[in-house]
Amino acid sequence: MKLLSVLLLLAPVMTSCQQFFLPVDCSDIYNSDNSRPSGVYTIYPIGATSAVQVYCDMDSEGGQWTVFQRRMDGSVNFYRPWDQYKTGFGSAAGEYWLGLETLFHLTLRTKNELLVDMEDFEGNKVFARYSSFSIDPESFGYTLHVSGFTDGGAGDSLSYHNGQKFSTFDKDQDSSDGNCAKLYLGAFWYNNCHHANPSGVYRWGADGTIFAVGVEWYHWKGYDYSMKSISMKIRPVQ
Repeated sequence: MKLLSVLLLLAPVMTSCQQFFLPVDCSDIYNSDNSRPSGVYTIYPIGATSAVQVYCDMDSEGGQWTVFQRRMDGSVNFYRPWDQYKTGFGSAAGEYWLGLETLFHLTLRTKNELLVDMEDFEGNKVFARYSSFSIDPESFGYTLHVSGFTDGGAGDSLSYHNGQKFSTFDKDQDSSDGNCAKLYLGAFWYNNCHHANPSGVYRWGADGTIFAVGVEWYHWKGYDYSMKSISMKIRPVQ
């Protein structure tokens, strides 16, 4: 009887503790229960009022990956203005962009690595991995910092963009005399202009009708092949 009374007294405390588990990223979710499958989860990058849905990849290269960009079927238009790239768009269950502000806070708290998974329309799968990934705050243009490339068959198309500010068609911060986002119908950390264009127009494989506007990774497929899928994901360095 006494044990039952103690358990009844502790029940609200235990429930309260469960309610206050606010995972910052997919790594937190994995570490709380490593049997959880890949899928859509809610994270809280900057506290209880910052809830955001993300896709967690719990399988690739040890799992724990927070996906911040995902293309797979062309269902979402990625040619969008700055304010939407800042806050995010799409659905974590399908194609989406997490949002630059959320991404900044995720990379601010701890050192992260980056994994970029890709697949072509012939079923070939490759990846590129980087041991360090972060972005600056909006006041510095969400400048990209990426290094430590490991080749998983894709080649390195991202280092060219290192040190670049993020650009959209209505906020040109690239290193070109033109507007790369307008020229290549996307949004990215464009240099002069790109070796990677994951936010480009979704096309179906080889298509050279309009140069370099597709979902592209130059060092794997060149400028005239738009990939079937690409996902960019981060996790804290262990």
